[in-house]
Amino acid sequence: MPDKDSPFNTENSMQNDAADQSDEAKLAADSSAADAEVAKLASDLNELRQTLMRRQADFDNYRKRIEKERAEDSKRHTARVIESLIPIIDGFEQAFAAHREAEYENYRKGFELIYKQLVDNVTRLGVERIDPLGKLFDPHLHQAMDRTETVQHEDGTILQVFQPGYFFYGRVLRPAMVRVAVHPGGASKEAAN
Repeated sequence: MPDKDSPFNTENSMQNDAADQSDEAKLAADSSAADAEVAKLASDLNELRQTLMRRQADFDNYRKRIEKERAEDSKRHTARVIESLIPIIDGFEQAFAAHREAEYENYRKGFELIYKQLVDNVTRLGVERIDPLGKLFDPHLHQAMDRTETVQHEDGTILQVFQPGYFFYGRVLRPAMVRVAVHPGGASKEAAN
């Protein structure tokens, strides 16, 4: 058995210590490299999460925009159909006004039922009738077809409705055609100013 204090044992001990220190340095270097790799992976993961969240938000905005455009397209198409039905409603109203004789009474009842169904269906689609009789003239809602000089009504009051107007979701499909009250000399006073 070799002597504990022999120079060979001291040398072996030093080599073992150096090897242990070398192993510790390698472990420390490997640990710091692993920490750097973990930090890089965590950073990449965070970046991917942020990208995913942005893409998801972009997709949600896109989906909402498409839904809104589809709803607007649907309203535009419905408005076109309703605009084509409004003259039919006018025709019914003119026919009712023209034939008040007793011999037309049975036909009139049938037409009134058809008219009511048509108006009810158009109303369910979102149409509102503009009935401006007695209200003040609004060029955004009414079209003046005639004017009558009078002092019995306020200047700009609608005296007669020739053809009703129609709204569709806040948009005027057709302005009401009306006769408007004008005070005598009111137009000339406005022209002079």
